[in-house]
Amino acid sequence: MSTRIEYDLLLVGGSPSNLTLAYRLLELAKESGKELSVAILEKGKDFGSHIVSGAVSHPHVIEKVWPNYKDMGFPIEAVCNDSNFSVLGVEEKWDLPHKLYPKTFDKTGYLVLTLSHVVAWMGRQLQEKNKDVPNVVIDLFTGFSAHNVVVEEGRVVGVSVVEKPQSDEDYVYGKIICFGDKGFISRDVIEQFKLRDCPQIWSVGVKEVWQCNEDYAGKVWHTLGYPLLEGTFGGGFVYGMKDKKLTIGMVISLDSKDPNLNPQEKLQEYKKHPWIQSMISGGKLLKYGAALLPEGGYYSLPKKFVVPGAMLLGDALGVLNVKTLSGIDRAMECGRVAAEVVHEAFVKGDFSEAALAPYEERLRDSFVIEDSYKDRYFRWTFMENPRLLGKYLPAVAKGVDAKHPLLGAIKAGFPNPFQAAADGLRALGLMEMGKDIGPIKYEADYKHIVPEFTPLNFEPTQYEKSTIYSRADAVFFAATKYHEGNNHIDEFNAAVCMKCIHTYDSLGKTTPCVADCTAEVHRVDIIGDLRKHGMSLENCIQCRTCEIVCPEVNLRVRPTEQGSGPDFMGL
Repeated sequence: MSTRIEYDLLLVGGSPSNLTLAYRLLELAKESGKELSVAILEKGKDFGSHIVSGAVSHPHVIEKVWPNYKDMGFPIEAVCNDSNFSVLGVEEKWDLPHKLYPKTFDKTGYLVLTLSHVVAWMGRQLQEKNKDVPNVVIDLFTGFSAHNVVVEEGRVVGVSVVEKPQSDEDYVYGKIICFGDKGFISRDVIEQFKLRDCPQIWSVGVKEVWQCNEDYAGKVWHTLGYPLLEGTFGGGFVYGMKDKKLTIGMVISLDSKDPNLNPQEKLQEYKKHPWIQSMISGGKLLKYGAALLPEGGYYSLPKKFVVPGAMLLGDALGVLNVKTLSGIDRAMECGRVAAEVVHEAFVKGDFSEAALAPYEERLRDSFVIEDSYKDRYFRWTFMENPRLLGKYLPAVAKGVDAKHPLLGAIKAGFPNPFQAAADGLRALGLMEMGKDIGPIKYEADYKHIVPEFTPLNFEPTQYEKSTIYSRADAVFFAATKYHEGNNHIDEFNAAVCMKCIHTYDSLGKTTPCVADCTAEVHRVDIIGDLRKHGMSLENCIQCRTCEIVCPEVNLRVRPTEQGSGPDFMGL
């Protein structure tokens, strides 16, 4: 028999946006004396256990919410004191002079964070704050996943949750529901209310944390070039943390032509570069993980941020700014603004869509949407002109290896320097000078795949083999653990998968779901004379990459149950 639990406010996802909302709401409710009940659902076993981020963040929103955050023990790995933007050849690195690289990549003064630790800290601060606000009851449900949105008479009223496999559905209802998840459940709200005309597009971030022999705390690098020299949008990052730890990662867009992109393998190629080898040689891998990043920006935002009964925050809304690689402060600002609107609604006793609408109005007047609009063509610039990444960047990288990067940049314009100049001016106009070409519309990432595409292989000549991990071995460092019955990836039609396998077999490749999986989940099984799609679900790290790149839209990744999945704490 199902049960129904009712709250005033239901927050879906233990995200930075939702936890900021809850903390700020406590402050406002303490002032007003308004009695409230709040529930937070988090699918991971702990707050932060399913959180992955590169995490170099401007502290301006943190300072708004926790003015004395340093005295409160806010977990800071380092403050960036050495910010670099670099182009990698296969063997060499060129750190661009500060005057030449985009100021949006100057992270001097930003906080280097481990976001899983930050989210865990936010959860503890919320519990501590709640002791001082007895008129608000906050129930924290870790290990509880929302798996279905409940809509009654055109209004979002709750979600269904599962405590045990194969149990009857239990329901958590709220007068207001805020979705701060990474699309696992909020996508159903967007689809049901037809909120998005332009699809969201995604990149996947793959990341490792290393224990090193040297101290790189406060040093930050963002890189272009190797190993992405075949036209795929993306780059690498290296962040120095305290205790001689180093974050090494890549952000790789999933609109690549390459059907066998293999992001985890790309990260290993990145680590083979002599520069990175010089830092991790003799070191020890501590953690591995992956997660999606919504990178469509302004034109991929939902048409409304609020629907009857519900609000969209953070990654559910899609506020990450790919030009600045800034998402944490924007997610937190969503939560801060939402808290004020939610509190006003409860004080007035009005939970209508109109009462929640000021959330969108205020967010559009904030830096979150203003910056998103200003940078609305950044991602599109590289889509409309494949020469930027497919021709010019490889030429510059080749110049870096020849130790003449500027000459490489000049040679990139040949044999048609006029076209190169025009391409540069067009890109500059769209990205930096406010040129307006009107609304744009993306295609879903999987539609960019070219089954026949085979990239050239580049690899440094020497590297320490003990620093390179297979995908199967990397899963160990994601610390996955599953309860029995967590069948959380749906394959809608087995015959469709078999047809896809046949298509890629004929080209000497494997299917995108197998190749691009970050954790050795998908495989091709031979059963009799048939080649079928199989899954090792116990390896899944909940990144959803397979779903995004599936050419047949035949997979869906659902949130795990009972706190199962990876443990990204410390990543």
